[in-house]
Amino acid sequence: MVDLIAAAQDCWQEWLQSEWGNDNEIDMNSGSRHRSLARVALAGFVVWAVGSVWSGRGGLWEDLSRLTPGRVRAENALWIENKLSARFNTSKRVVVADLKGPAVITMVHFALPQSHFGQPPRFLGRELLLRAYWDDEPTPSVEVPLVDFFCDPNGVRDEVNTLLVNKRRGYNAYFPMPFAKSGRIELVYDGPVEPGEELWRLMPCYSYVMYRTVDAMPEDCGYLHASWRQEALLLGARDYLALDAKGRGKFVGWNVTMRLPGRDGYPVDQNEKFYIDGESEASVEFQGIEDSFGFSWGFPPTESQFPLTGFYRFMKGAMGYRFFVQDAISFEKSLRVMIGFGVNEDPMFRREFSKRGNSMQLSSTVYWYQTEPHAPFPAMLSASERAPAPEEPFWPDKETLPTADELRARNVKLHVLCGHATNEVLFAEPGYGARVLRGYKWNGWGLPVAHCRADNEEVEVELTVPSGAKGKVRVYVIDPDNFEGGRKQRVMIGGHSTDVEGFVEGRWIERDVGEPETASGRLTVRAVNARKGSNAVISKIEWIDRK
Repeated sequence: MVDLIAAAQDCWQEWLQSEWGNDNEIDMNSGSRHRSLARVALAGFVVWAVGSVWSGRGGLWEDLSRLTPGRVRAENALWIENKLSARFNTSKRVVVADLKGPAVITMVHFALPQSHFGQPPRFLGRELLLRAYWDDEPTPSVEVPLVDFFCDPNGVRDEVNTLLVNKRRGYNAYFPMPFAKSGRIELVYDGPVEPGEELWRLMPCYSYVMYRTVDAMPEDCGYLHASWRQEALLLGARDYLALDAKGRGKFVGWNVTMRLPGRDGYPVDQNEKFYIDGESEASVEFQGIEDSFGFSWGFPPTESQFPLTGFYRFMKGAMGYRFFVQDAISFEKSLRVMIGFGVNEDPMFRREFSKRGNSMQLSSTVYWYQTEPHAPFPAMLSASERAPAPEEPFWPDKETLPTADELRARNVKLHVLCGHATNEVLFAEPGYGARVLRGYKWNGWGLPVAHCRADNEEVEVELTVPSGAKGKVRVYVIDPDNFEGGRKQRVMIGGHSTDVEGFVEGRWIERDVGEPETASGRLTVRAVNARKGSNAVISKIEWIDRK
């Protein structure tokens, strides 16, 4: 395959010179026009070359003129011109192609549903499954929500533009799909709508499957497989399993979503691990999930779609895809593909992402070729379970906050959750209050305390109390991520200060106050950073009345 890529460079150069003439010097590293042409020509070549590899042909441009044996045919379904059994008017399961081999499928197309263009539009999600069966096998070799197969997790994209799949008012796939005896592709809807006109409007309205008959299928040819998974887990406690394949084959690509439901941001420090033929240590391991998809220092602020790698936002998280065309990962017996933190990664990641409230939801579609039979796929989730988790902070856990009655029982007059996303001043009796003078919000830790006000120099909060009030001020600080080797700071309540460090598990600082400090009805609480490169934090403040 590496030779094919090199050949692509040569063919690209010859093609451009033939199209634009020798007077136009071709430079692959300069000129936006030339770069655009390069992408078009090279991407087009590789698509065609990949389609040729299954049969052992070289896939060079001159092959295009050869009179290839076999017939190209197209199988239509779903549209009103086709029989009822090939439409969603009468069934939730439709066979869109039932082919006899030997042959190779070269393209699959699905048109968007009519409901996409209604008012209001209704988009296709994960309720529709794509399945493919080869050579009369009893279980599918491809079982993926249709939209995820086309690098469009949950159907949220208007456009997808990759080497092997794309979407723009239609879904198109170019994976070569060879089979020796038979190939059956079907769509299965397992949502609540019954067969009929409404379901027809909600489903893809037309499909065709292009295929070429051949004399025989080469002995070293694998069958296309694709499997989808989704799981919510504490990634610090165990790794996410994307694939557990048995047999001989090669991994050729995947797309992955990652998110902390209901919260902005997500870690990118997890590694992508490929365990080949039962090995205990992954011989292929990418350090950093964004790097595995071709980026670095986190995913970029804007989406990027390249032929082989790409990224775009997925809800409040991210989606990345990568196709391993020239570097497919081969295996003779088995392949396990996992996502998790590396052995030598900062222990903070495993500690923090083992805590309640830090569950990540990951989903993946994996593409690979292998000989049959294949290992059983995990049971497909129901349509409702396949939907992304709701944007609820700490999902599936719940944050537990004290009630007003519980606070009053302790004589609390003011309870402040510094940096909390929605309830910063959780409780305040008349005459009590708080306002932040300095410090930004942070709520990215796990439970039970996920929030703080932070600043590189100091955090400052001003409390409002009745003039001359007497009470106890309690300040809670926590350093769960052991930031920059551990925070060190000075906490100041009025004119009294306490030096604090080593508070990974959290610590309360308390002080009794009264006149003259409260004579003005104001009292300042501060945290001053005492470690270069770190920052100061405060997570909670409360005032307890002293009778």
